[in-house]
Amino acid sequence: MEGYASSSSSSSFDLFDAFVFLGSGNVIIEEGKKGLNPGMVVLLVVGGVLLLFLAGNYALYTYAKKTLPSRKKKPVSKKKLKRERLKQGVSAPGE
Repeated sequence: MEGYASSSSSSSFDLFDAFVFLGSGNVIIEEGKKGLNPGMVVLLVVGGVLLLFLAGNYALYTYAKKTLPSRKKKPVSKKKLKRERLKQGVSAPGE
């Protein structure tokens, strides 16, 4: 195996030598998983909390829509009623 760099100076047949023997010079050996990626854990926690918040808001909104009475409309002042009637050309009563 001349021309290839070996990862060990001993004559033992390790994983790198096996890949070199197969004719592959540029080999990337993946290490085993070391656990969960911390960035992914943060992303999952924040996403879960956000999803829980939105689902809770929607549930409260639908519950309130069913149980609370409808809002009363604001009473229109007499001054505004008189102004609207004058715009439409109808004279206000008493004038």
